Amino acid sequence: MAMTDMTVGVPIVASADETSYVDWAAILAGTVLATAISFVLLTFGSAIGLSFSSAYEGRGMSLVVFAIVAALWLLWVQISSFLAGGYLTGRLRRRKHDATEYESDIRDGSHGLIMWAVGVLLGAAIAISGITAAVSTATTAVTTVAAGAAAGSAGELVDGNALTIDRFLRGGGTPDQPTADARGEVGRILATSLANDTLEADDRAYLATTVAARTGLDQAAAEQRVDQLWAQAQQAEAEARAAADLARRIAMIAAFLTAASLLISSVAAYYGATLGGNHRDKQVVFSDWVKPW
Repeated sequence: MAMTDMTVGVPIVASADETSYVDWAAILAGTVLATAISFVLLTFGSAIGLSFSSAYEGRGMSLVVFAIVAALWLLWVQISSFLAGGYLTGRLRRRKHDATEYESDIRDGSHGLIMWAVGVLLGAAIAISGITAAVSTATTAVTTVAAGAAAGSAGELVDGNALTIDRFLRGGGTPDQPTADARGEVGRILATSLANDTLEADDRAYLATTVAARTGLDQAAAEQRVDQLWAQAQQAEAEARAAADLARRIAMIAAFLTAASLLISSVAAYYGATLGGNHRDKQVVFSDWVKPW
């Protein structure tokens, strides 16, 4: 693409509006462009991310790799979109010829920063994930895993570990399923014990008596089954806590990366606006864009 400096003999007339140095029309135009580019790139990135994911555990891209790729893509989206929006803002800004070239660059860059601020506030006001979509996808996935693991312990143990409790109450010659009251009682005992991080001796004895009465096992075998159930419940609780902690860490990293990408994109907006202002003053023409036909 050819870029040339053209010196035209038409004088540049100062703007008639001398009430403010802020050109809101140029700012809004740059904001619209930056938002549109960001939306298109984030949508494209989401499609690529879904293509690397899998509904089957252990397949597809790992969450750590996905988070890194998503963060890099988010950074690229923010830089490119605000750089383009800043350039358009600087190029369209109506210059007031009461300042030096240095001061004009400052005003162009300031317009780019205002465009960046409007874009960020707009995204927050309409409650969309335009800025953090790529990173929050990974966070949402981990949070879902944590919620599923947590459902198998503590307060929802009855529903999450229904099969485990059924096996615990299953007898060799009793094809009928345990009653809802029995399953609920076992689940509540385990949930309370997990919350207190200990299985009381009375609860352990009661569970052993319950399973012995239902299954016909002797007391020693019933106590062994209770110990196995308690170990499985503790393992499920530990996995749920680990998943929740991982989700917390990824959310924290996602928030940090989002803030970092916004700061870097503000620099890109400032640079793009000063570049657009310089091209405006020098009347730089991209010949392939002016007449593509």
